[in-house]
Amino acid sequence: MSHQIPKDTFLFLKKLEKNNNRDWFNEHKPEFKAVEGKIKATYNHLGELMNIHDTIDKTKVFRIYRDVRFSKNKLPYKTHFGGSFHRKKPELRGGYYLHVQPNNESFIATGFWEPNKEDLMRIRKEFELDSDEIREILNKKTFKTILGDFVGEELKTAPRGFDKTHPDIDLIRKKQFVFTKNYTDKEVLADGFIENVNNSFKDARPYLDYMSDVLTTNLNGESLL
Repeated sequence: MSHQIPKDTFLFLKKLEKNNNRDWFNEHKPEFKAVEGKIKATYNHLGELMNIHDTIDKTKVFRIYRDVRFSKNKLPYKTHFGGSFHRKKPELRGGYYLHVQPNNESFIATGFWEPNKEDLMRIRKEFELDSDEIREILNKKTFKTILGDFVGEELKTAPRGFDKTHPDIDLIRKKQFVFTKNYTDKEVLADGFIENVNNSFKDARPYLDYMSDVLTTNLNGESLL
């Protein structure tokens, strides 16, 4: 059995995009269930590969049903598959995400999507005190080539209590600490895609390990666990 993304995934998602309504979906439920079953097996296989170089205690493929209660977009179904890989807490922070969507909109993401207030302050204080280690990780050629630069929201100026002229204000003003990598449909459906994703996640480990160390210690480097 292949552990790659099944070829019929994009065919189903493209049809769903054109027929995003309950009647069509219910009529094609067996087709959806077949695709979903293969997708879940693929995500679980990726989780097993990741467990060789990390400690993943939960792999979760998100439901295709959209929560439309507070959304202007009332279409009932997502037109992608998404799943997360949860690192063992509290000692291992951050996480991983794989998004599979046709029309060259697939991507992976890793890092810290929405750090809580305390974690955000701890990260900013670390960068204010000493940015050498994070800069070294981010500027390493292999890391930069594969994962690029931070994406996500940031403040236009300095957070309250921080000097806007600080040399590391570019890091301090960030609100999210995420890296992404995009894939074409051809890359997603190619043999070896899951191994490629696993290797990219593996390359993110120095960053996740550094951030985990920051978030489990105080500014003196003493353990909070």
